[in-house]
Amino acid sequence: MGLEFAVGDLTIHRIVEQEISFVPALEMMPGLTPEVLAENRAWMRQGRALDDKDTLMLSFHSYVVKTPHHTILIDSCIGNDKPRSRPFWNMKTDDTYMRALAAAGLAVGDIDFVMCTHLHTDHVGWNTQLVNGRWVPTFPKARYVFARQEFDYWSEQNAKTPVPPFADSVLPIVEANRHDIVGDDHSIGDHLRILPTPGHTPGHVAFTFGRGKDDAVFSGDLMHSPLQTLYPELSVKFDVDPARAATTRRGFLERYCDTETLCCTAHFPAPSAGRIRRQGNGFVCVAA
Repeated sequence: MGLEFAVGDLTIHRIVEQEISFVPALEMMPGLTPEVLAENRAWMRQGRALDDKDTLMLSFHSYVVKTPHHTILIDSCIGNDKPRSRPFWNMKTDDTYMRALAAAGLAVGDIDFVMCTHLHTDHVGWNTQLVNGRWVPTFPKARYVFARQEFDYWSEQNAKTPVPPFADSVLPIVEANRHDIVGDDHSIGDHLRILPTPGHTPGHVAFTFGRGKDDAVFSGDLMHSPLQTLYPELSVKFDVDPARAATTRRGFLERYCDTETLCCTAHFPAPSAGRIRRQGNGFVCVAA
């Protein structure tokens, strides 16, 4: 289900493409022990973060943020018609995402900027769509904003071995000249700022929104499961630099702990957004 949040002078819509059982918890987090999983199984299942086979349940969604000046989409999910290694993402043809966008009262032409926390498959998919055999920008009037370090990293990877999401969901944006490659000091208006959060990928960033303060922050793949707020040292197997990801995650959680900043996560189960509070040696994201 899509959700809407209001904070400061922002309106935030959650646009869901999939909510699925993804990867077994013990496989996804190499540092997780069966004992720690057992201790946390009950609340995770109750919160739909874990299924009855101990597989992590993840939501795949975008956020659309309306500021007084702009409509900004963050992380464009999975997309259709794209060759992917996971069966539930491969060559999709459903209208779930577009229906969710419409249900929030939004059309592709309403988006002014598309921002990517990083350039993994499930964060860039709807950047483009297939039209007459060609990949074209899905959001026709949007500028697509890529963090320089992230863009450069994937450019290098793609030059060595083709990276399908980069080839079909990023490069066509560059070819259409709809892109801006920006440094960490980039801002949009007086509402959006970049917060470097490396570890999951070398150039991973979070986005903070609000005039003069962080009313909301979009954490991307800094964390995939609520278990990682409670145990920030637990990194996932997809992190390029697990140790750095863990350090970044704890620093991020400390930064927003006991503030009123709404933390909008990329993969937590619904409502996916909440406020960070301290719990023991870790933290919890208290649902909004």
